[in-house]
Amino acid sequence: MTPTINIISASAESTTRIGFVIGQSAQSGDVFLLTGELGAGKTCLTQGIAEGVGISGHTRSPTFVLMTQYKGNITIYHADLYRIDDPSEAWDIGLIEQLTGDGICIVEWADKAEEIFPEECLWINLSYYKDINGVDESNCLTGAIDPKSTENLRKIVVYQSSCRYSKLVDRLSNITDTEVKII
Repeated sequence: MTPTINIISASAESTTRIGFVIGQSAQSGDVFLLTGELGAGKTCLTQGIAEGVGISGHTRSPTFVLMTQYKGNITIYHADLYRIDDPSEAWDIGLIEQLTGDGICIVEWADKAEEIFPEECLWINLSYYKDINGVDESNCLTGAIDPKSTENLRKIVVYQSSCRYSKLVDRLSNITDTEVKII
């Protein structure tokens, strides 16, 4: 997969705001597959998506229950595959029904079962970002980021597999936020 867009987020709050933009652009049938290290921001991004589709209240990672459902303007089916050992276990929890359902499907730790997902989906990888040369003031995060402190920086890489997500990616490309940088 070739990255469609690379985003640097300066805080958990800005990662949530990026998710909000995704949620506002989401439509029934969308599948968002999240990957990345533990603590990289997958749940923060999901919380923003939920807010963007009008879900109020706290959205939490379903690590121990494996899947939860939230009702908003669009229903969100939120799965967390962190605890599975084999891709077939994703079928056992009923993930196929959510992938083909009428809501939005968000899957954290999707790389644990990547062979089961449809081709038309949006992969989003979140990672810790340590490249201080890419976030200094001259490279323009409007001074919101201290280039000496990178512990809260996250790199969010979006992989678009089809034109279905073109408008959403365009909206992400045009985020104007002092704590977000498109690279």
